[in-house]
Amino acid sequence: MKKKILIRIGSLRHGGAEKVLVTFLKNLPKDKYEIDLLLNLHSGKYLKEVPSWVNILYLNKGEMITTNRIQDLPVKAFRVLYQEILKMFPQILYQFILKGKKYDIEFAAIHGMRDEILNSPLKFSKKLIWIHNDLKKTEFHNYTEKELRKFFGFDKILVISEKIKQDFERVATTKEEKNKIVRIYNPLDTEEILSKSKLELKNYNFDKRAKTFVSVGTVFPQKGFDRLLKAHKKLLNENFAHQLVIVGDGYDFENLKKLIDDLKLTDTVKMLGYMENPYPYIKAADFYVLSSRYEGFPTVLFEAITLKKKIIATDVSGVREMLEEGKLGLIVDNSEAGIYEGMRKALENPESFETYEENLEDYKMPFNLENSVNSIIKIIDDL
Repeated sequence: MKKKILIRIGSLRHGGAEKVLVTFLKNLPKDKYEIDLLLNLHSGKYLKEVPSWVNILYLNKGEMITTNRIQDLPVKAFRVLYQEILKMFPQILYQFILKGKKYDIEFAAIHGMRDEILNSPLKFSKKLIWIHNDLKKTEFHNYTEKELRKFFGFDKILVISEKIKQDFERVATTKEEKNKIVRIYNPLDTEEILSKSKLELKNYNFDKRAKTFVSVGTVFPQKGFDRLLKAHKKLLNENFAHQLVIVGDGYDFENLKKLIDDLKLTDTVKMLGYMENPYPYIKAADFYVLSSRYEGFPTVLFEAITLKKKIIATDVSGVREMLEEGKLGLIVDNSEAGIYEGMRKALENPESFETYEENLEDYKMPFNLENSVNSIIKIIDDL
């Protein structure tokens, strides 16, 4: 008999957690589970990649509203209110949208769905959560010890880095709670990354006369692109010729474009917006820069490692683990000054990156797609 599973996530926009979830679903045996995927908002580039046997449900439909234009406010307010009502009265959601279905497992695919799953009226379902971020430092909410303890209401807590695992172990009070915390590797299809990286660049060709730094991510403050632009400007002022390419979209896109205009960087910075296939741009660049203010286990860094890129990364959660304490790339201070120093080193002393290149040539991923998927399957089956 198939296990019935409810998975909850906000949307399937272009984010690391969303990509990892869809990669996981694509590699699940379809004859083993009956899955309902419930989205707060039916939108995002990964929607079309969800396997046809997965049943997609949603609370709201349409694109994400990232502005506060007067004409958008009624729809935005309705969505928020509707979701809050269903969160306060989950019986309505389970009776009318989920049609009274009884699930064996309820799975929060991101930490933001914690309360929705824990408040489920299905008291006998097993509950699972996937933590992709360092919860001690997030965009809108820094989790206190009391807040972290609420996650122990789940039967299993999947975490994607040792740093996050240690944070939870520090607040665990019993052996049983510690046993709930499981470190897993994100399912990533390295073969897909390599094959897609060989496709042609669209809309933009790099100027080979100048060193190119590339960064990929959803455009919001967490990713630190503002710091990256300021470091880039300072280096230009010091006559270090180079160019910067940012691939991604998000609610901070227009603010970033304004910053580019204010800093007079339109000749040296290219913002390409969202690209379905960012890998040719990573491959074509001389250096990959991770400028994030915080992360959990930045998926894009493993993509850059897969493509054997010279890497500069801020010292955020997951980076030391991924770059093997600086063996595979340059780890810099988590600040604008740190990003500047890393980029300056790349331009002033490029031979210092040769050791990283040599180490990357011999590097073997600590996981493969099949093993990552199977480890999560085992957790689900053992619940």
